[in-house]
Amino acid sequence: MVRLMRSCMQSILKLLNSVIGMVGLGMILYAVWLIRVWQREMGDFPFEDDSDNPAPWFIYTFLGLGVTLCVITCVGHVAAETANGCCLYLYMLFVFVLFMLEAGVSADVFLNRDWEKDFPKDPTGSFNQFKDFIRSNFEICKWMGLSIVSVQGLSFLLALILKALGPHQYCDSDDEFTPDRVPLLNNAAIPPPYVVGSPVVGSRNDAWSIRINEKVNQSSR
Repeated sequence: MVRLMRSCMQSILKLLNSVIGMVGLGMILYAVWLIRVWQREMGDFPFEDDSDNPAPWFIYTFLGLGVTLCVITCVGHVAAETANGCCLYLYMLFVFVLFMLEAGVSADVFLNRDWEKDFPKDPTGSFNQFKDFIRSNFEICKWMGLSIVSVQGLSFLLALILKALGPHQYCDSDDEFTPDRVPLLNNAAIPPPYVVGSPVVGSRNDAWSIRINEKVNQSSR
C-alpha cells in the first residue's frame, strides 16, 4: 500500500514539475524573442557591454526566471524518481524561495501605489507592453498566476509527503515473498542422495523378489 501511494505521488509530482518546466520554457522563448527585437533595434545584443544604453533588466529577469524554473524542474524530477532526502530538501528549498519571491513582488504591486517606481527604467519598452497586456487581460492573467502558484504549492506538499514516507526499500526480507513464488520453490526437483556401494542392477520387481527370497530362506533356517 505504501509503495502504491509513493508511486502515485511520484507520478503526480513529475506531472506538476512538467507544468513548471513548460512555464520556464515559455519564459525563455519570450526572452529570446525580446533579445532578437533588441538586436534588431539597437544593432547589438543586450549582453554586450554598452555604457551608452542602460541594461535591459526586463530581458535579464525573464531569462533568469525561465532558467531557474527549468533547473527546479530537473531537480524535482530527480527528487521524484529517487525519493532521496537531500534532493527533496533541495527541491523544497528552491520552491519555497521562488514562492517567497513571488509573494513579495505581488505584495509590493497590490499594497504599494507607487510600485512602478521600485523598478528601474526599461529601455526596451517591453515592461510597459507587459503591463498593458496584463491590464487588458486581467482575469486570464489572474487565473494563470493562481494556477502556477497552486502548482508550486502542491509540488512542495507532495515533496514533503514523499520525504515523510521515506526512500524505496529495495531489499525484501524472507517473510515478504509473494505467494506466487512459493510453488516454484516447493516444486523444485530435489536431487537424490549419493549412495556409496555397488550399483543395483535390474528392475524394481527383481529387487522385490530377491528380498522375498531372502526372507523365506531366513525363516526356513
